[in-house]
Amino acid sequence: MYPSKPDAYYAPPMTGVPVTAPPGTLQVQSLAIGPWSTGLCDCCDDVGNCCITCFCPCITFGQIAEIIDRGSTSCGASGALYALLLYVTGFHSLYSCFYRSKLRGQYGLREEPCADCLVHCCFCELCSLCQMYRELKRRGFDMNIGWTANMERQGQIATLPPPVQDMSR
Repeated sequence: MYPSKPDAYYAPPMTGVPVTAPPGTLQVQSLAIGPWSTGLCDCCDDVGNCCITCFCPCITFGQIAEIIDRGSTSCGASGALYALLLYVTGFHSLYSCFYRSKLRGQYGLREEPCADCLVHCCFCELCSLCQMYRELKRRGFDMNIGWTANMERQGQIATLPPPVQDMSR
């Protein structure tokens, strides 16, 4: 019923631990999927953020986006774009859904309680923003100081894109 020796197409289960493989063999390293540090409806765990998010979600979103983008976009620019989408087009949920997916990918979080787009578009956009804020905060980020100051505080050099050089003469 079971082969006595592994066949050529058998691949061991992925564990997320690097293994040595013969040259020419494709290796896949998986990221362990884990739970969020707080639940979606635990907004009152951080009452201050909950109030700010209820009255001006663009502030919370801007802070989240700056950290997730690792400083490549500023809090102000991301928050302004979110506000523009919120008040002009109404497609702000899709924009923030993208950042929820990006956050989950960076930290190996489960897509729960349902798909990211459903959480943002149908369930509760504000609860999701609060959850994302709390997740980053519990991972050691001071959300009020931005990416660069967080990297300086952690003793790391913030990685910014290299400056563009003018090649015209």
